[in-house]
Amino acid sequence: MELIVRDRRDEADGVVSLALAHPDGHDLPAWTAGAHVDLALDEGIVRQYSLSSDPADRTAWRLGVLREPAGRGGSEFVCTKLDVGDLVQVSTPRNHFELVPAERYLFVAGGIGITPILAMIAGARAHGGDWSLLYGGRTRSSMAFLDELAVYGDRVTVVPQDEQGLLPLADVLGDLDPDTLIYACGPEPMLAAVEAAVPDRDALHLERFTPKVIEGEGPDEAFEVEFAASGLTATVPAGASILEIAEELDLPVDFSCREGTCGSCETPILAGRAEHRDSVLESDEQAENSCLLICVSRAERGCTTLRLDL
Repeated sequence: MELIVRDRRDEADGVVSLALAHPDGHDLPAWTAGAHVDLALDEGIVRQYSLSSDPADRTAWRLGVLREPAGRGGSEFVCTKLDVGDLVQVSTPRNHFELVPAERYLFVAGGIGITPILAMIAGARAHGGDWSLLYGGRTRSSMAFLDELAVYGDRVTVVPQDEQGLLPLADVLGDLDPDTLIYACGPEPMLAAVEAAVPDRDALHLERFTPKVIEGEGPDEAFEVEFAASGLTATVPAGASILEIAEELDLPVDFSCREGTCGSCETPILAGRAEHRDSVLESDEQAENSCLLICVSRAERGCTTLRLDL
């Protein structure tokens, strides 16, 4: 859909927020806390950004974008070229970071990882859940939305690294009520530290902006894929992905990041078992073996054929 930039603000050093609205003022599609959208930008660039506004507000979607001059060009375009009144192509929201109903939440955010957490705070407040936030960043001036969070008082703990050091994750996570759900988003070292401090993985929900490192058990092997909906079968060589083969066959597949982080190429598995290499599906979802992300995941070793609903 084509949306208009209704508002643009500098939220911190290198962080810009955009409010996207329907050009005719219509309500936008409903979404839930933790969702993200794709922005189609200049020269075929497509990037994913978390929605950071209140899901109850259907008049606009707010994004928070960290400018990364050494990145692949998406954030640079958003932060330097998009302005109020510009039109931009935006996908409908997708959510692999759903806020599960609970009595208590601990939210942990690092840097620009605060963006989905803001929507989760709104979601928790809407259904009466108790919550607290631990928010870290390099410097106070680099941490976005601090004024917005200040209204929540001591529910929010702000930890600028240059003033206080790293987030005290072991202390905080080691002393939680067992019924507390933990939602964390931020840089990979922070997420790895959260995982190390939380023995109960069922209570832990993570969103990654970059793919996690997955150690393979050996060299990749070729396997067959049956694209059931299309009536085609093809070999996926060791050096190729299922997505690349699907593209060669002109199959109708959605994709964006090609890194296993956005979830857009999620495809149902009809038969066979997958070796999951994504950073989206949680461990129980991977164990169910009902779907896989075809940009990075492959057939499990010893499984010669995957049958997919594609």
